[in-house]
Amino acid sequence: MTDGFHMTWSVKFDDNPMPLGSMTINSISKLNRLGASSVYTLPNAPTLADLEDTNKEGGHKDQPEKPHLDSRSLMFELDPCGGNGKVCLVYKNTKPVVTPDSEIWFLDRALYWHFLTKTFTSYYRLLITHLGLPQWQYAFTSYGVSPQAKQWFNMYKPITINTEQLSEESDSFVNKLDPNKVFRTKSKTPVMKKKLPPQPPSSQKGQTGTASKNPPLAGSSLRRREAPQL
Repeated sequence: MTDGFHMTWSVKFDDNPMPLGSMTINSISKLNRLGASSVYTLPNAPTLADLEDTNKEGGHKDQPEKPHLDSRSLMFELDPCGGNGKVCLVYKNTKPVVTPDSEIWFLDRALYWHFLTKTFTSYYRLLITHLGLPQWQYAFTSYGVSPQAKQWFNMYKPITINTEQLSEESDSFVNKLDPNKVFRTKSKTPVMKKKLPPQPPSSQKGQTGTASKNPPLAGSSLRRREAPQL
């Protein structure tokens, strides 16, 4: 077991390390309660409950009921998110006693609630899966992450930021392997030997012509033998 968790990682930018990812879970001593009134506030000073948005705009039907910043809910800050909001551990049912059922919600800077997970274990997996990238919690909101944060997502977690495209086109990130094309053997085409056409029989005229061109050697030998006798 561990009391809190904090991990950061950097990237090399212009030969200098630049902090990028941050994964934080506050320890028990830093588990501050949201909405708790301070003794130093004025009696008529506005509280978070006065600034809470009461309408249900931007919510989804499949999401549970949103928490309240008054006494109806208990909220503890898990992650300050670098000033971009707060990840809170929320107990909704506080009366007559606090129930052990808790949920993880994200409270943005405009005090809008966004549901993350039902259990702390699921949130811890989300935190590790998103690598603690800047503003990763806004991927679960209706307006999404900022353009600058989207560039980091496209570099380190491209599938996570393209969840809508992945749901619409389920086969876009699937390798389609056709075994018939990969393991196709080259079939050798048999070489057809060309049959030469039969030569026509030579005619007598051709034979005589050939014979005239090459006179017989016998005649020449006879001429050599016929020498004048004295």
